[in-house]
Amino acid sequence: MKDHLLGWLRTLDEDRLGRVLANRPDAIAAPWPRRLDTLAQRLGNGFAVMETLRCLPLPCLQLAEAALAMTRPTAERLAQFVDAPLEEVTPWLEHLYDHALAWPGDGGVIHLTEGVARWWSAPLSLGEPLDHYLNSWSIGNDALNALARNLGLSTQGNKRRVIARVTQALSDRARLSALVRGAPDGTVPLLDRFAWQGPALNVDGGRFVTPGTPEKWCADHGLLFRPSWHVAEIPREVAICLRGPGYHPAYRPEPPEVATIPVDPEEVDHLMTLAAPHVVERCAALLDNTAKTPLPLLKTGGVGVREVRRIAKETGCDEDETRLLLEVCTVARLLAWDEPSGGMIPTDRFDRWRLDEGSARLRVLLAAWWRMERSSLRKIDGKYGTVLGDDPSGSAVARIRRAVLSALADLPAGTAFADRDSLVANVHWHTPLLDLELLVACAPAVLDEATLLGLLATNAITDLGRALAGLTAKPGDENDDAVPMVEHDPVLAEVATRALASVRRSALFGPDLTAVVTGPPSAELAALLDRAAERESRGAASVWRFTTESVRRALDHGYDADDLLDELAAVGTIPQPLEYLVRDTARRHGEVTVTTVGCVIQAGDPALLAEIAAHRRLSRLGIRLLAPTVLVSAAPAERTLAALREVGYSPVPVSDTGEITVHRARHEEPQGGKLILLPGGQVAELSEFPGITEMDPLSYMFAEPTPDPYEHARRLVEAGRSDDETNGRTWAIIGRMATRLPTAQQSLLGFVVDRGVRAGITLTDGLTATISHGELKGGALDAWCEEAGDYLEFPLAEIVEVRGAL
Repeated sequence: MKDHLLGWLRTLDEDRLGRVLANRPDAIAAPWPRRLDTLAQRLGNGFAVMETLRCLPLPCLQLAEAALAMTRPTAERLAQFVDAPLEEVTPWLEHLYDHALAWPGDGGVIHLTEGVARWWSAPLSLGEPLDHYLNSWSIGNDALNALARNLGLSTQGNKRRVIARVTQALSDRARLSALVRGAPDGTVPLLDRFAWQGPALNVDGGRFVTPGTPEKWCADHGLLFRPSWHVAEIPREVAICLRGPGYHPAYRPEPPEVATIPVDPEEVDHLMTLAAPHVVERCAALLDNTAKTPLPLLKTGGVGVREVRRIAKETGCDEDETRLLLEVCTVARLLAWDEPSGGMIPTDRFDRWRLDEGSARLRVLLAAWWRMERSSLRKIDGKYGTVLGDDPSGSAVARIRRAVLSALADLPAGTAFADRDSLVANVHWHTPLLDLELLVACAPAVLDEATLLGLLATNAITDLGRALAGLTAKPGDENDDAVPMVEHDPVLAEVATRALASVRRSALFGPDLTAVVTGPPSAELAALLDRAAERESRGAASVWRFTTESVRRALDHGYDADDLLDELAAVGTIPQPLEYLVRDTARRHGEVTVTTVGCVIQAGDPALLAEIAAHRRLSRLGIRLLAPTVLVSAAPAERTLAALREVGYSPVPVSDTGEITVHRARHEEPQGGKLILLPGGQVAELSEFPGITEMDPLSYMFAEPTPDPYEHARRLVEAGRSDDETNGRTWAIIGRMATRLPTAQQSLLGFVVDRGVRAGITLTDGLTATISHGELKGGALDAWCEEAGDYLEFPLAEIVEVRGAL
């Protein structure tokens, strides 16, 4: 089948091939193919075909299934089979062609890729074709000739000709009807049951060997076949004839209409500008809360309801917001488990995130929600699932989210959906392979989550939601640490900036010790006021009230009176009562002190402890004498032990129970570096750039982007024309140029070129690389380098070793 696909690809012009590549980004994912035979292998990959099928609308799948059930289908015969005009069928067939799931062959016969055939084991609930059974090893020449004679057919000629006669006879509806009229009583109901409920049913095997029974008669005339004693199957051609001339497979070329109502676009836009800043602000507040109090997990995994309610109360979020934002922050890698803290705490990425501009912060959150594989607000048996718990639905939930938002984006501007059922029906038409039961359960939760994130307002999609819905090609998955296609999309960046344009960065301070923000506050302003005051209301205007307790909380965070007043003055004019409150609270702040110590040092000899306390090289530990035999160190126990041993003392660690303990540190082998591609084609070890890690989003900047589909199509067409010119040159060039390699390794290098296999190579300077998909260019091997993430040139004369790569 791949040969048929390759032959079709060779007939395509640049524009048509470009459409195929644009619709199948998996085919030009790194390492992007440079020959049509490699492209054909990519396009025929079973997993890639399955993922492509998930994105196709209902008519494409219905036509593909109907074509699988036919023998040598053409566009005209297929249209007749589904009882639709040819002009209705042709656009959907072209859609299949543009995704390389089907293609026209000689005589207009439609071929489907093997991955499509594997999706339907019994298309239209029909069995295998007749020739599948007649060519079986269990059907010998004598049995085949006996079957032909029972049908009144000639047995002259070879087996292939006899099979053709039998197939033609049993595919003729009129001839089959005449044959069945002479069958024993009970044959028609038996065949009808197989034709409509089959193709395989459980049977009594004894009746197939008992003369005079309908089962025996059907078996003798090739209408039923038994792969095993208690199971019988009806051939595809026989079932189609028995279903009658009025049978046509289901075919629905038009999507069900979504019930809509008009909405005010200005109101939708206004609600978006209120919700988007609120999301950024609440995420910052939630993460600040977990920084103070690590979020524990249940033994069974996930966050308990009690912790969700605590965070909601302390941050001023409602529970639904808290559930959603905890999930989003975790997927965005802003929140992660920390073993020493015993809970979920903010990550280093949070420190960078909060320093970024507002639009970038919002896009990080939206990108995380877009690829999140759980539904925070979906109820199962009337109850929410555990936050951050396992969801067996997994990636299907993310696909449902994208499908629902895409359907909303197709609605005309200024309209909102009026009925969820009609929306779900429309979504299922566009993505029929989604589980309908799961779609019905998840759709309400998706809509509620989208509303909280500012993607939906009054049941109408906002500009923010429309921009996000346009990024369905490469959404990424939950395991991605960075998704540049979403986080760095220019359209989404522009809309996100506008969504946050109305944030307020100043407040109105009143003499009644209140602060009012007339609009959505910026995350920085909200964080400042949350630290120094109690929030009383939120919405179009937010109100905070300053109290002695709230000011003391700010002082506990490290402020002094002047610092706090300076920051408040930077966002508004401070009235005299507020200044009096801050200074009076600061005057009483610190009347009682509590000191944290890193560890306690004890000894029976007071002179020894006095010597340790006065030791100059131990001054960095902050050692203080509390009693003649007790010292306290500001440093942790491990650091204090190391420092004491370094200057010649012999301390031992003591546990909380007073027992001496000895800890042994585990030695970890250093990990090797990773090659990265620098601008200008230079290659370097990743360890040379300590600020960048393999999982850092910035590392994406070093790899070349995926090629433009239409430009790459042009290169593939040109490469196809020159294939014949280069055949046979591989081994001669490698044998002449790669003189440092033994013959066996030269052969392996040849497979890298001719078959695209993976191999590891070592160069004269010791640099190693894993390569594949090579081409010879003069005296160099131009191959895909996995470490660099691009095609690089390696001089053949400098390759000193080639080895197989797992």
